[in-house]
Amino acid sequence: MDRTAAALALIVLAGLAIGVFRSDQGPPPQTRNAAAALGGVLGGDADTTGYARVTGPRPFRFPADHGAHPDYRSEWWYFTGNVDTPDGRPFGVQLTFFRFALAPSMPSRRSEWATRQAWMAHFAVTDVQAQKHHAFQRLERGALGLAGATTHPVRIWLDDWRAVGGPDALFPLTLDARENGVAVHLTLRRGKPVVLQGDRGYSRKSAEPGNASYYYSYTRLRASGRVHVDGRDYPVRGSVWLDREWSTSALAEDQAGWDWFALQLDDGRDVMVYRLRRRGGGVDPASAGVVVGPDGAVTRLQAGDFTGVPLRYWRSPETGARYPVAWRLRLPRAGLDVTVHPRLDSQEMAFSPRYWEGAVTVSDAGGEGNVRGTGYLELTGY
Repeated sequence: MDRTAAALALIVLAGLAIGVFRSDQGPPPQTRNAAAALGGVLGGDADTTGYARVTGPRPFRFPADHGAHPDYRSEWWYFTGNVDTPDGRPFGVQLTFFRFALAPSMPSRRSEWATRQAWMAHFAVTDVQAQKHHAFQRLERGALGLAGATTHPVRIWLDDWRAVGGPDALFPLTLDARENGVAVHLTLRRGKPVVLQGDRGYSRKSAEPGNASYYYSYTRLRASGRVHVDGRDYPVRGSVWLDREWSTSALAEDQAGWDWFALQLDDGRDVMVYRLRRRGGGVDPASAGVVVGPDGAVTRLQAGDFTGVPLRYWRSPETGARYPVAWRLRLPRAGLDVTVHPRLDSQEMAFSPRYWEGAVTVSDAGGEGNVRGTGYLELTGY
């Protein structure tokens, strides 16, 4: 999914010359309205002169495509997952890295601080048993080794938050992040094959030419390691989902936001669907998704192949935003009719960009218990 319009606005308005911002309390006051001010910066009406565009399918090359694509305006590495201790204590984990090109070419400056790339990272742990959501944000410039992405070895980092793979391959890949007494150290091992979303990795987000991304996913990575909260280390195992996208423009002017579901079912299937919402109401025809079978076989879904109906809303006491945190999803082609419920209502990422992203559970809507699972839900534009 395209997660970047408001994020790029934040980078531009906050001013990376001041260095790095880190917080679990939300952004400083001067950045709180960044998303509203420039929320449409990646829409079809934005100036894309000089940037590479996503106009159709192209071959994917690995490990090169695990690294940065600096000629496109935006890019992200999105890790979300559910892990458990040996005695069943659950945690949700999110670690995401965003890259933004602030200009189509490098300015003619000789300073070592000069760069046209800005970076942002989000780190969150949902402690389900304690009913706590710990969330942090960092911003950094893409200079002096402060943030970046390489492919030999595969390495994505912002300060000491990092995802590090092997010398010539992505897996095994290690996630490390630590902030204010909260930490994760997870080793991810490949499970199912890579999924090229959309048309061979070409994922259109609206009918307007060029509003698209290159998009691939690893839907079920085997995770093991530890989570540290409240002064204790917890050994954990579970599953992590990796989404990778890069683009120059994606959302259309009449699109308000999206609802993104990444679900890992106990029967071995993985489900990803996103609902692109129109400002006047309704779901955009560019909405799409996939069902990935236990053997990695992919069934592609178009907007008419699934429906999502909110079951319950939660209002943030901090920002006032009202999010649909519980859903009923119907996917007739896959024989699925499920409910999705948050493991904790208050999993808002109260930054600019402000959005809700959190761990969820999945159950059979009919109450028969035939379908269960866990996953992550992302809600933007509320």
